[in-house]
Amino acid sequence: MSYVVTWLPDAEQELARIWLTAADRAHVTEAADWIDQQLKSDPVDAGESRPNGRRILVAAPLGIIFRVDELDRRVVISHVWQIRRSG
Repeated sequence: MSYVVTWLPDAEQELARIWLTAADRAHVTEAADWIDQQLKSDPVDAGESRPNGRRILVAAPLGIIFRVDELDRRVVISHVWQIRRSG
């Protein structure tokens, strides 16, 4: 049974801003799609735990913060940011 993944409005706006300014928009789209699939199938084991029930997941060029509600089988993404390569 899968989870429902919701991007909060602020996270959607952050993702849109990242996509609009990306040199490789396809890469951003692929990362966002991969994140959705991972969180739909197994959010409890995705990424790393953080304080206060939050989790962090990195799928270059994106990083996200999310919470999992196992009882309701929901995942809420609250923040997304762009990971930039150094060098």
